[in-house]
Amino acid sequence: MKLFTFRRPRLPLGARGETVAAKYLQAKGYRVLKRNLRLRIGEIDLLCLAPDRKTVVLVEVKTRRRGDMAPESNITFHKKRKLLSLARVLKKMKQYSRSPLRIDVIALVLPEEGEPVIRHYENAITT
Repeated sequence: MKLFTFRRPRLPLGARGETVAAKYLQAKGYRVLKRNLRLRIGEIDLLCLAPDRKTVVLVEVKTRRRGDMAPESNITFHKKRKLLSLARVLKKMKQYSRSPLRIDVIALVLPEEGEPVIRHYENAITT
């Protein structure tokens, strides 16, 4: 009788989702500048440079294991306000002050088996 089973530690679902989203964006020509960027008022999941190499993109990643409920439906009014506030703080930072900025949402369903389902909403929340 086995009392304990050893399983390799897995990344939390959110971290796995951010990794999948970063790889997806890189394949689309984006450059990932920062992951989990902490600012005084909150955290940005991914900060990227768009393929045009001018636009700075703040990316919110929402991940689920199953597709019963769309991951993007978890973006509440409060979360939208928080993302807009983060964008304003980012815009005040010297290195981003002159760049166009947009907020994208990536919704992921990561099943235990099979391919992930990825939906990318560009300019999902307008500044």
